[in-house]
Amino acid sequence: MSTDQDAPLPPDDLAPRLYEVFAVLGPLYRRVTRKVELNEPLEGLSVGVRAVLDLLRTHGPMTVPQMGRAQAISRQFVQRMVNEAAAHDFVEAVPNPAHQRSSLIRLTGAGRTAIDTVIARESALLKKVDGDLTGADVDTCIRVLTRMLDAFADVDVN
Repeated sequence: MSTDQDAPLPPDDLAPRLYEVFAVLGPLYRRVTRKVELNEPLEGLSVGVRAVLDLLRTHGPMTVPQMGRAQAISRQFVQRMVNEAAAHDFVEAVPNPAHQRSSLIRLTGAGRTAIDTVIARESALLKKVDGDLTGADVDTCIRVLTRMLDAFADVDVN
């Protein structure tokens, strides 16, 4: 049985509700970022390096421009993070068969170990989220955030 809660909201009603999402998302992002910064000194990972390593863990070798597009951050920032990761021997550049001038960046064994350690520690922290959340709740959250992200896909980050 469908209720008014299940009906799509018109834009004038949707916009203030999505602003509520931003109002929660901003502080959440800042708290998680701070927690990562406080907990990652052993691996030598800044939030930016952690993001690069996780992206490579998830998608495999990528170019710096591909990583920038995937994370909606500037290529220059990604390059600095890749350089920092390379200084810790977490990543290495390898030839790119599709483009001679744009190397692929891939995880090293040390990088794989570092990001796997971080993910395991973060997963343990996420298990502390209490409540009666369901898989459907999480699916809805991801759908809403993805829709919001898609709405701003035209914003240039470079």
